[in-house]
Amino acid sequence: MTIAELSVSQDPKNPDFVQNPYQFYAAMHRAGPVFFWEEYGMWCVAAYDQVNALLRDRRLGRENRWGAPLNPVEGREHLTDFDRIESGSLLEREPPAHTRLRTLVNRAFVSRSVERLRPRISLLANALVDALPAGQAVDLLPAFATPIPLTVICELLGVPVERGQDLLSWSHAMCEMYVPQRSRETEEQANRASSEFGAFLTAHIEDHRHNGADDLLSALIAVRDTGEKLSDAELISTCVLLLNAGHEATVHQTGNAVKTILDQGGDPRRFFATPELTAATIEEALRFDAPLHMFTRYAYEEVDLGPVTLKPGEQVALLLGAANRDLSAFDAPHDFRPGRPDQKNVSFGAGLHFCIGAPLARLELQESLSVLFERMPEMKIETPPRYRDSYHFHGLESLVVR
Repeated sequence: MTIAELSVSQDPKNPDFVQNPYQFYAAMHRAGPVFFWEEYGMWCVAAYDQVNALLRDRRLGRENRWGAPLNPVEGREHLTDFDRIESGSLLEREPPAHTRLRTLVNRAFVSRSVERLRPRISLLANALVDALPAGQAVDLLPAFATPIPLTVICELLGVPVERGQDLLSWSHAMCEMYVPQRSRETEEQANRASSEFGAFLTAHIEDHRHNGADDLLSALIAVRDTGEKLSDAELISTCVLLLNAGHEATVHQTGNAVKTILDQGGDPRRFFATPELTAATIEEALRFDAPLHMFTRYAYEEVDLGPVTLKPGEQVALLLGAANRDLSAFDAPHDFRPGRPDQKNVSFGAGLHFCIGAPLARLELQESLSVLFERMPEMKIETPPRYRDSYHFHGLESLVVR
């Protein structure tokens, strides 16, 4: 079949789509889960089984072997600093570079058990609830959802938490590079943020090398300084990735999950009555309204998608949000059912690029939402929340509750 026959137009910035992309996904599931999305100019896959398989398919990869950030591209001179950081990121590399980088980062992670952070996250969540104004409307995103993952990843990396606002600003600016139809101004802001972020980390790493701290950054520095193959540029790229990924998606997922749970009505504590139920609730929240809806891959050889065959160099979009709501993979996919026997969401991806921070994100969500709803079971949404006009990162503009 041709592009024209399978072409679909859906403006990702259309307000109705932004507020509810699931109607579009359902239509694509009915019409055919492989289609050419005109606004993105690439093939897309919406079916769960196919998305899950393609995430693991080594004929596809994240690395753009034909262009930026690995190779100079005319007209991207204003993105030099952004591309420099991206080129050293394990998220954007494939084996053998990815294998080496991920092994080194994993080594630093496993030397400190994520589970031991549970009391710290609980303490932090309780302190934030204590600070919420009783009986007054408050936006939970800046007051509760953001400080927890930001503080935890800063403490893990030994980065001063008081620089949190700078980190947020840099991260937001860089993440805007993944939004469709971005402006030249957006690109320049992302490049400036990359330059400032890199300069901050360079100075911080140098100071950190001699302070004897017991944290993730010290472990990564030790890997670099003991003859392992982790360059200065890769160390900075890894820290940027961990800081950005360590809070951005978790903030969105926290807001989405709170909204979803409050939308169910009744006493929200019923979803957190036991550790097992809490874990099941978080998994269902991840499936039901994920923070990342699209993950792209490049084809390194021909890949048969069914109605079309990808050619080497072509990009394909794997629609995680659509896969999680596929009627052929989930019973009543549009119902929120913690503990469902068919739980198999792809919100953290799969295969080689499965999210390295998934255990930490799950732990943060389990502890923070348990505390929030145990302490504030009568919480109500004050203002109907709206999703941000940022399709890739599916999260709320605000979440005002009382």
